[in-house]
Amino acid sequence: MSSKKVLEIFYDVVSPYSWLGFEVLCRYRNVWNIDLKLRPAFLGGVMHGSGNRPPGVIPNKFMYMTKDLQRLSKYFNVPLSSPANPFEAMFEKGSLAAMRFVTAVAEREAGGDAQVEKVSRELWMRIWSTDQDITQPASLAEAASKAGLSANEIEELLKLSKSQAIKDKLKGSTQEALEYGAFGFPLVICHVDGTREPFFGSDRFELMAHCIGETWVGPQPNKPTAKM
Repeated sequence: MSSKKVLEIFYDVVSPYSWLGFEVLCRYRNVWNIDLKLRPAFLGGVMHGSGNRPPGVIPNKFMYMTKDLQRLSKYFNVPLSSPANPFEAMFEKGSLAAMRFVTAVAEREAGGDAQVEKVSRELWMRIWSTDQDITQPASLAEAASKAGLSANEIEELLKLSKSQAIKDKLKGSTQEALEYGAFGFPLVICHVDGTREPFFGSDRFELMAHCIGETWVGPQPNKPTAKM
């Protein structure tokens, strides 16, 4: 039996494109022969470190992104709905507190990414589906509660998320993404035969499949296809 190939996804819950990539790769864990590693990082740090500019400062790009996300929501079957003020949600309020919280969940969880996956998804739901805050402790606590964490666990994680150790871990993950050449998220790293192949965005799944010797069968691999 061949060993599983490792795929890492660097992401930030403030990024809707990261949500699309995240959901597709989670669906493909049991379709492709992969070991998926979730790598929470900070998009703001990547944008700054790479010298990239947010789409909100380029009007035509921002207008296109709004329409693009509507189409992608239907195609990928992910309940994307832009916040009333996307620029404020993404770039003025930001996601530093949220990603420190997710990093704390990752630090606390041993033996897998199940809780990281659930908490991340709930945070995406808040900002990119129901237009809710992801900056305040009460908001983070509510997302974690919906993900199945207990009140005691949440209190511990909120405290841990403010520690220097977690701040340093998130900074380190962000720096690692930059060293892979990141200029935005999601960034997927395919580890194959001792090499590391980076892919940016949520529209490179066919190339990822080719890279790791698997087959891309669409955004919903377990959905039955119509017979001709």
